Amino acid sequence: MTPAWINTTRANAAFVVLTRNAELDGVRQAMKQMEARFNHKFGYPYVFLNDEPFTDEFKEATSGLTQAETKYGLIPKEHWSYPDWIDIEKANKSRKAMEDEGIIYGGSVSYRHMCRFESGFFYRHPLMEEYDYYWRIEPNVEFYCDLDYDPFLYMKQNNKKYGWNIALLEYRSTIPSLWATTKSFIKKYPQYIPKKNMMDFVSNNGGYSYNLCHFWSNFEIGDLNFLRSEMYTKFFDFLDKSGGFFYERWGDAPVHSIAVSLFLNKEEIHFFDDIGYRHDNFMHCPTARELQKKCHCNAHETFGKTKLLYIVVGMVACSCCGYKI
Repeated sequence: MTPAWINTTRANAAFVVLTRNAELDGVRQAMKQMEARFNHKFGYPYVFLNDEPFTDEFKEATSGLTQAETKYGLIPKEHWSYPDWIDIEKANKSRKAMEDEGIIYGGSVSYRHMCRFESGFFYRHPLMEEYDYYWRIEPNVEFYCDLDYDPFLYMKQNNKKYGWNIALLEYRSTIPSLWATTKSFIKKYPQYIPKKNMMDFVSNNGGYSYNLCHFWSNFEIGDLNFLRSEMYTKFFDFLDKSGGFFYERWGDAPVHSIAVSLFLNKEEIHFFDDIGYRHDNFMHCPTARELQKKCHCNAHETFGKTKLLYIVVGMVACSCCGYKI
């Protein structure tokens, strides 16, 4: 059989990397693994985005790792700053209270800008406008398995809009009003919810409450035209105007996950079981013996190994970590 990479057909796609100059070593690590496992055969471009200009050193050290095109973009100020409707004094008090409570990234302004940017702006950057699909890469992540097919092309040919491989729980203290805001949006725009949605991933009681399950968005392969759609645009704008990215600490992972689960048909969401991946202490490793032949990770250490893996956060138990599409 002719190897998939010999076929010159490619999706209109790119890797997108939100990073800073100081993270160069971690970016190079991730790129070296991505190139070795997949991209030296398929040659997809990289788009690097930063809220400060990239240095020549960063550009030289990353472009030298790949034969593919590399692009470097500066994030517009309006995409990485407080919008006009935010009460900055209120936001400052909220951050201080969350920091005093020991909530992770509770006191960070830049983390909030990052979450808002990843939720509603990365796909609007001029360097991303020409593409239809994206694969998000973060510094210091690891890829464990050889990929001899094209995930981008798989998404296109099978009408998949969102791909994931790790699911876990959000910290309730960071998103106290996110679901109430989402329900207000649903009430206003019920036409955006298809019958074959995946509400049961994000709610255990038919939408009354949020179970905190989310796809971990540091790994995601997605359809940019879904993010550009009227329904997602209105959803993000509705959330943004509520102020939750700054008055609380809404993350892009629950925002993306709720949108995907509510607005897409279940068949449009894909679990990339064959892509071995690690970010921080969480790893997905394929457990099937045939898939393991192309991987160097330990399947016994994979996150969500059992079909019903329960994790308890406070008083909430959830089986999202073992959820299979």
